[in-house]
Amino acid sequence: MIPLCIPKMSGNEWKYVKECFDTNWVSSVGKYVDMFEEKFAQYVEAKNAVVTMNGTSALELALRTLGIGEGDEVIVSSMTFISPVNTIKYVGAEPVFVDVCRDTWVMDVDKIEEMITSKTKVILPVHIYGHPVDMDKVMTIAKKHNLYVIEDATEALGSEYRSKKVGMVGDIGCFSFNGNKIITTGAGGMLVTNNEEWGKRAKYLSTQTKTVLENGAFYHEEVGYNFRMPNVLAAMGVAQLENIEEYVEAKREHGKLYNELLKNAKGIKTSAEKEYAKNCFWLYSILVEDDYCVSRDKVIEKLKENGIQSRPFFQPVHLMPPYKKCRHGDMTVTEEISAKGINLPSSVDLSGDEIELICSLIRR
Repeated sequence: MIPLCIPKMSGNEWKYVKECFDTNWVSSVGKYVDMFEEKFAQYVEAKNAVVTMNGTSALELALRTLGIGEGDEVIVSSMTFISPVNTIKYVGAEPVFVDVCRDTWVMDVDKIEEMITSKTKVILPVHIYGHPVDMDKVMTIAKKHNLYVIEDATEALGSEYRSKKVGMVGDIGCFSFNGNKIITTGAGGMLVTNNEEWGKRAKYLSTQTKTVLENGAFYHEEVGYNFRMPNVLAAMGVAQLENIEEYVEAKREHGKLYNELLKNAKGIKTSAEKEYAKNCFWLYSILVEDDYCVSRDKVIEKLKENGIQSRPFFQPVHLMPPYKKCRHGDMTVTEEISAKGINLPSSVDLSGDEIELICSLIRR
């Protein structure tokens, strides 16, 4: 089986994790927690980084840090993993869905303003499968309407928007280190921001709003959250981050090869990379158009028969039971590409021969 996307362990993971075990620093306090935050902040060029248990908790933490809650609305795309939408509900706010672009599959920024009301507080662009949203337009709209911008960069570590790391264009950026991401800690996430006040607030909220008194007792002035990553996982993150440039370059080379081998395949729409973007190609993806010889699901079935794992695009969230009553605009493109999209194998260690095999089957 050629898997969809598995991690690569090629550096100091065992060494750093073993040190945690040897010294008994395995919980949410330890040198690797601080080190991971510092080194990650350096990589994305952020002033503040707060490590979390997963990307979902990073997104929830971002919303809570900005004071988003009951009665507020957050604009988000429907063609996404459900995590950012769920976190909007976690804090008591309401998601408002906008359509996506047909070429990049990310939020259609030209559809944002028509959905803004007096209740709108945040725009939450999702850099789906690694391609950045057109952030210049997002930031212009946000400034015009006095809105916050939280970037969901959980699938886009290493991607860039106009030579700036994604997650660092908006007010707050959020990342994921799940097992299938470019770097992994098994489970984990990170919140980044250049706003010192928000950085301190996020760390305070993520650690149960704990203040240590002179006698060592804990004091809590408000409700807090246990979002901190254990030291043993942070150790893994530090090791993985040491190889991030190599991993991103490998992903990009895979994307280029896929594009080259599939560019003339009738009925296949390949992944895009706009002039403003550097796409990390977290998951290399295609659309199976109507003029292809078989259906999207038949392609998935045939790939599986040949030992190749693939996955359909995320289903539109606005069509799912918890969110059917939420406001949304025309979602024609979202519903179309969701029905046509496939994620192809995208592991860092994927070989050129494996990509050629996959593409030959699709061309056939």
